[in-house]
Amino acid sequence: GYAHWKGQVLNSDELHELYEGLKLNKVNRYDYVLTGYTRDTSFLAMVVDIVQELKQQNSNLVYVCDPVMGDKWNGEGSMYVPKDLLPVYRDKVVPVADIITPNQFEAELLTGRKIYTEKDALEVMDMLHAMGPETVVITSSDLQAPLGNDYLIALGSHRKTKADGSRITQRIRVESPKVDAVFVGTGDLFAAMLLAWTHKHPNNLKVACEKTVSAMQHVLQRTIKCAKVQAGEGNKPNSAQLELRMVQSKKDIENPEIIVKATVL
Repeated sequence: GYAHWKGQVLNSDELHELYEGLKLNKVNRYDYVLTGYTRDTSFLAMVVDIVQELKQQNSNLVYVCDPVMGDKWNGEGSMYVPKDLLPVYRDKVVPVADIITPNQFEAELLTGRKIYTEKDALEVMDMLHAMGPETVVITSSDLQAPLGNDYLIALGSHRKTKADGSRITQRIRVESPKVDAVFVGTGDLFAAMLLAWTHKHPNNLKVACEKTVSAMQHVLQRTIKCAKVQAGEGNKPNSAQLELRMVQSKKDIENPEIIVKATVL
């Protein structure tokens, strides 16, 4: 959202070199890997190689992937990464991921299927499960919320294979109040919080999502309140004023009061 930015983009060779360093020191044992915004296909392919190798080191490793590709504005979807990332996400990344957090537009891109109703969304999540991930959360959608137009719907699905080979799927809907501003970094915060709360509640997607979305609400409400004060009466807050108040929200992130409940579908 800023006019200027500086710095370098890490390429796949540099990522590989960093990973080699971890390997040489035998510190390549991880419980979780989380990836988000990426612009380069070779970098993404390298991530897949590393995740596969890390899973050989630790078969319980959980890979959380936020397949950041684009979003919808006024009902129209558009990609803000190069289009050649889509097949890499679809064919290589999603199959090795355990948890994915696409928005509605990204879920549609990955499955090649449009979502018009909640039933469509559940079927799309089933298609995504079939590609690999046990947990799928559509972080935001333009579906009509039962609570009304001032609410945003997120949908989650957790598929577990029991010891006898049978599968059980838990599906939930979360409706959270819309906040009238454009924030940057909410998707990153969502994926990070979901990683944390699914770690604490591995078999209860309902509670994990309630804590994730409640923490998000606390952060966003604090941010908009502070931004409005800084901007002054009648002025629209700018990007700098709308920076997420993460540090100030430390207590809400660690132990969020549940202000958003999930519905089991």
